[in-house]
Amino acid sequence: MGEKKKKGGWIREWVESIVIAAAIAIFIRTFFFQIYKIPTTSMVPTLKPGDKIFVSKLTYGPKIPFTDLRLPGFREPQRGEVVVFIPPNERDKAYIKRLIGLGGDHIRIKDGNIYINGKRVTDPRIAGNFYYNEGKYGVGEIVVPQGKYFFLGDNSLSSLDSRFWGFVDKKDIIGKAIFIWWPPPRIGMIE
Repeated sequence: MGEKKKKGGWIREWVESIVIAAAIAIFIRTFFFQIYKIPTTSMVPTLKPGDKIFVSKLTYGPKIPFTDLRLPGFREPQRGEVVVFIPPNERDKAYIKRLIGLGGDHIRIKDGNIYINGKRVTDPRIAGNFYYNEGKYGVGEIVVPQGKYFFLGDNSLSSLDSRFWGFVDKKDIIGKAIFIWWPPPRIGMIE
């Protein structure tokens, strides 16, 4: 009987350890960071299909599950950052794009360049890409509503982005893409 008790205790310890490890992993994934795999060419050359990245939820503040509430983050999203979010056109999928427009910005795409509030953007993370005038929000000047964001893919020709489906609500921001961790030759910070 003592041997049976030892065996049962050993199994119980393993089950408890697995449950605790799973709870910690879920907590970290919910509030700290998440791993994503890049599926398309929309962010080439910054991100390539197959790249695996870490996304920080702490930067902008993690969402409380099953609500639209967000815990305080370190700061608000900034123009030029690569961000993961839920787009308005596909509520069951996360997208990754570069943040171009903030609430109140007047944006125009002209001759492959981005103009914000009448001035050509010179930030190399944005100015280094050629942008095409396509989609409902890619032609003429658009104004980003307050509390919303305008995103574009670095590879404009193959990116389904804000030019086509419009603006992203602040509540739909997941986090800031910070680091490529796989494959080894591509390991590095995301600019």
